[in-house]
Amino acid sequence: MGESGLAAETPLTIHQMFTSAVERFGDCTALSWKEGEQQKILNYRDYYQACRTAAKSFLKLGLERYHGVGILGFNSSEWFISDIGAILAGGFAVGIYTTNSPEACQYVAENCKANVLVVENHKQLQKILQIQDQLPHLKAIVQYKDALKEKRPNVYTWEEFMELGRDEPDAPLDEIIASQKPNQCCTLIYTSGTTGQPKGVMLSHDNLTWTAFAISRHVRLTEATQAQECVVSYLPLSHIAAQMVDIWVTMKVGGATYFAQPDALKGSLVNTLKEVRPTAFMGVPRVWEKMQEKMKSVSAKSSTVRRKVAAWAKDVGLQTNLTKMIGRTPLNYRVAKKLVFKKVRKALGLDRCNKCYTGAAPITKDTLEFFLSLDIPVYELYGMSESTGPHTISLPDAFRLTSCGKEIPGCKTKLHNPDEEGNGEICFWGRHVFMGYLNMADKTEEALDSDGWLHSGDLGKHDQNGFLFITGRIKELIITAGGENIPPVPIEDAVKEAVPLISNAMLIGDKRKFLSMLLTIKSQVNGETGTPEDELTPEAVELCKKLGSSATRVSEICGGRDRAIHAAIQEGINRVNEKATSNAQRIQKWVVLDQDFSITGGELGPTMKLKRPVVMKMYKEQIENFYKEVATPSTPDNPLQLHSVRISLL
Repeated sequence: MGESGLAAETPLTIHQMFTSAVERFGDCTALSWKEGEQQKILNYRDYYQACRTAAKSFLKLGLERYHGVGILGFNSSEWFISDIGAILAGGFAVGIYTTNSPEACQYVAENCKANVLVVENHKQLQKILQIQDQLPHLKAIVQYKDALKEKRPNVYTWEEFMELGRDEPDAPLDEIIASQKPNQCCTLIYTSGTTGQPKGVMLSHDNLTWTAFAISRHVRLTEATQAQECVVSYLPLSHIAAQMVDIWVTMKVGGATYFAQPDALKGSLVNTLKEVRPTAFMGVPRVWEKMQEKMKSVSAKSSTVRRKVAAWAKDVGLQTNLTKMIGRTPLNYRVAKKLVFKKVRKALGLDRCNKCYTGAAPITKDTLEFFLSLDIPVYELYGMSESTGPHTISLPDAFRLTSCGKEIPGCKTKLHNPDEEGNGEICFWGRHVFMGYLNMADKTEEALDSDGWLHSGDLGKHDQNGFLFITGRIKELIITAGGENIPPVPIEDAVKEAVPLISNAMLIGDKRKFLSMLLTIKSQVNGETGTPEDELTPEAVELCKKLGSSATRVSEICGGRDRAIHAAIQEGINRVNEKATSNAQRIQKWVVLDQDFSITGGELGPTMKLKRPVVMKMYKEQIENFYKEVATPSTPDNPLQLHSVRISLL
């Protein structure tokens, strides 16, 4: 805690924050969702009671103190109620990614000693039933959507689950709630490690309640007593960003959370946005990119005059917003706003939204400038699960393109071991910094130093005005455009194992929509210079023969020249993809390079460690080819009547 300001705020438990919201915003809409064509609403008072009932049900099912309640499914009121119910009952709320394989679910459930697992539907239930016998702590499973396809012992529908606690006395639950302290753990967020198994990030009540308070103050959200904030919940709730925005910050200010449809990222999100018209919206870079792609394709089909008007307006929009950063507004902006910007915002459902954010993965300057030109500044924020979400946030009056803004008041940043250009490891300090990793003291010591500074593993620098810019990653973790964290080494190793002909493999995918891979073939090395040659190694020649190929040189294989080898590599990659823990971890495209990596070539360091940034530069052209868009045929249309266009996301 700090001596003054936000850092000195009195610590609260989740229960204290929730009851305070009920007292102040009891009749306000807390959660809203669609059932068929009907819009359902839960106000704060009923939301709180539902969470208490769920807590009693968990206790009746045998939830023990500091044991997990795993939640596996798409965003819904039941997800929130399970999460908060687990916390009130003294357990851990544990989100599990819906894309997880049964084995990945088993790891998380066993790691947090889950007593109860809450699943969305039959598909997710099947994963748990496959691994049930490897979960000694598991006492019950609850399915919150659809009827159960078959009755099984200890498997409940949501209605049956809520019924368990409905008539239970209040006293035992109240006793547990009264015993909770703000510095105790209540939530686990599982984060990808660079090498394999995820780590359980322990977040305390204070981590969540203080961060929600600090963010709501910092970004100047209005409380429901004045005007209600509205958000759309669609990003994976197993991720801290979605939990912080959709559950905690919204609760702090009495906002309303509207649930999108499960196919939100396949196309229905824009319909929900247009219905809800949120006042704040958080999109991972891939969501903003999808909007950009759709709008560009619509624009390409429109008439010349309309294209010219739109181009003029976008030019004005970009110039206006770039000069706004230094405090001036050009005149022609008002005309452009009336002609173009208002219509675009309406088409996206963002006409009431004055707070558009991006985070969870790096975003390209191109996408930021595109939206800025349409008068939609997208504010970048930066943080990690270990800092309960954001550490720095951009604001309308503190905004620089490609910067993640400045730290939240009450938090501190330092750059560890900066180089001559000022790039150092970004370290965080504050009440948002996590408690440690569950049962991983060694990993906790790596992340937290003795003074309580959290070492992010990211490289960054400050400009002269204190804006933070991320310049690279110490860790090699790939963060896709969709915000999925992927450790590359296990995937690269699996490919080399599946296809013994491969010498080096490098996974590409940072800021990208999908994974691709650069491959090299085992070839002879010049004894004197250490330079890789065109001739294959004897082992590689043998392997080729077994595969029905007479190739003896790399040049006969690279670029897909040898069909038998090409097919064998694809088959090996298919096998690796089958074992992927999620769709985002599948390799979609690959290429065989015409020369192996080497120390002399610069791709490998003295210990043969892959120098990823060097390879990225050297093979830039091949990498860009993976992600080149196929042009779509265009027809005349109207970019200004965007409200008639369904913008399909992801």
